[in-house]
Amino acid sequence: MTYVVTTPSFSGPIELLLQLIATHELDVLDVPLAPVVDAFVALVRDEANVLEMDDLSEFLLIAAILLEMKSQRLLPGRDSGELDEEFVGWEERDVLLARLLELRTYSALADAFVSLFERASRAYPRLRGIDDGFVVSPPDLLAGVTTAQLAMAYLRGIEEKPVRVVRLHHVTVDAVTVAETVATLSQWLPARGRLTFRSLTEGLTTRIEIIVHFLAILELCKLGHVELGQGATFGDVQIEWIDSSSGLDFGGVDSYEG
Repeated sequence: MTYVVTTPSFSGPIELLLQLIATHELDVLDVPLAPVVDAFVALVRDEANVLEMDDLSEFLLIAAILLEMKSQRLLPGRDSGELDEEFVGWEERDVLLARLLELRTYSALADAFVSLFERASRAYPRLRGIDDGFVVSPPDLLAGVTTAQLAMAYLRGIEEKPVRVVRLHHVTVDAVTVAETVATLSQWLPARGRLTFRSLTEGLTTRIEIIVHFLAILELCKLGHVELGQGATFGDVQIEWIDSSSGLDFGGVDSYEG
């Protein structure tokens, strides 16, 4: 669970608050920490909220870091540039974790080599060769072949082979262009108001038509004639025509054909 902090100078996840303070984009002195802690304590005491131990420990860690950083800023004689030292331990931890992953990879590779060596130890190669006096006589490939047969084989090898021609005159290819679709949608969308891309393409039957309509919608969005939105991840894409007084100019639209 991500705990959301609400203060006069910041509103958002507490992890983002720590990151902004660490990168000096937000001053820790401008953030009151007491209301943040009181709100979290009230959240913990609420019986309707069941928090995991990981969420509690993460909040305590971040709150402790923020309190220490603010204490260092309030105490005299400390340079503000030393705030980055708070994350030296985290960087060293990341280095150690990366080194641990490398060592585990090498260990797994060593185990794989040991398994291969054990499997190879159970194989015994042949040490004895062919017996003395054993003669291998290759067959005569031209036995029984006459010169006339060789001449006929040569003529068959050098003769020109016919090239097969595949005729496509009976195949009908439908050409769908993005430019034509953009022009059609620019006349059809203003009267429809707000609609989804799913309802726009529900009457289409081929995949290429849906792709071309999607590209046409992107072209209209790039030209500033439509506004796109998506309320949720993997949700329906909302399309709304924007009234533009500059006129429609599709001269630069890609004329892709599918």
